[in-house]
Amino acid sequence: MTKRLPPLNPLRAFEATARHGSLTKAATELNVTHGAVSHQIKALEQSLGVKLFERVGQRVKLTPHGAELLPAVSTAFDGIAAATQRMTRPASSGTLSVSCVPALLLLWMTPRLGSFMAQYPDIRLTLIPSNDPKDLRAPNIDVCVHYGDGSWTDCWMRKWSGLELFPVVSPTLINNRPIRSVRDLADHVFLHGDDGREWHTWLAAADALDLERGRRHHLGDARMATEAAVHGHGVALGDSVTASALLARGMLVAPFSLSVPAVDDFYVVCRNEMRATPIVQVFIDWLFAEKAADDGRADAPVAGRIVSRRKRPALRVMGGKSAS
Repeated sequence: MTKRLPPLNPLRAFEATARHGSLTKAATELNVTHGAVSHQIKALEQSLGVKLFERVGQRVKLTPHGAELLPAVSTAFDGIAAATQRMTRPASSGTLSVSCVPALLLLWMTPRLGSFMAQYPDIRLTLIPSNDPKDLRAPNIDVCVHYGDGSWTDCWMRKWSGLELFPVVSPTLINNRPIRSVRDLADHVFLHGDDGREWHTWLAAADALDLERGRRHHLGDARMATEAAVHGHGVALGDSVTASALLARGMLVAPFSLSVPAVDDFYVVCRNEMRATPIVQVFIDWLFAEKAADDGRADAPVAGRIVSRRKRPALRVMGGKSAS
């Protein structure tokens, strides 16, 4: 026996209105009039024999019946979207747009792209250096690798890596101006890509907060701060992911055995409807496989890199995040 289902258009109007909490915003998304959305919702309510919304000021709020219906409708639409994406975008070809933290993109991902290109030669990549939360829902971006606390909603996400923070400096600078103890940092310039809270965290763990009064330069983001350190312009805070290759090649050295966990982590994030598309799946699988390979190599000592570091709890300091 065929199950009786409500018409598709009223369900679309219901889902969009529930998501936005607004008939006007739902109408804009669906490219119809406010009246058309209102008519579709009334038709759905009449079909089901229950009220789905109640008005609260200028917005609308789901009734208990509406709240019961929404998860099933949202899941169904996500499934339809994912299925059509899979049919129109095969895994072996197409264009994939990736938004990635600038430092991670330049210092970690770009050097490893050869393996992805070799496995998937017909996938054309568009790589965007960004840590802007707006990218998570941008229709022209398929997947994001972002730095944050993982509190994003209405999307698929998975933690990719935690981070340890520690000072890094060029061999030339440290040879000309030795750093034998934390107090020697007073003779150097602090380089940072955030508002200074990461250096605050490390200096607090080193019992040297008085050094915050020293000379410092803000370089815009962690990538620029790291590059400035490579060129000998001061001491930056490197992290255990993006600075690893520079340490291994001897372009930077880590003068101390103290590291602190970063407040936030790297996450792979995408819109729910994109997660099941093959072209996104293969890229996400590649990201985690490359990270696992890195973790396997991390046990071996590397020249210019301090492998064993004392970990202390991260100190949360008020202020903005660093886009590492």
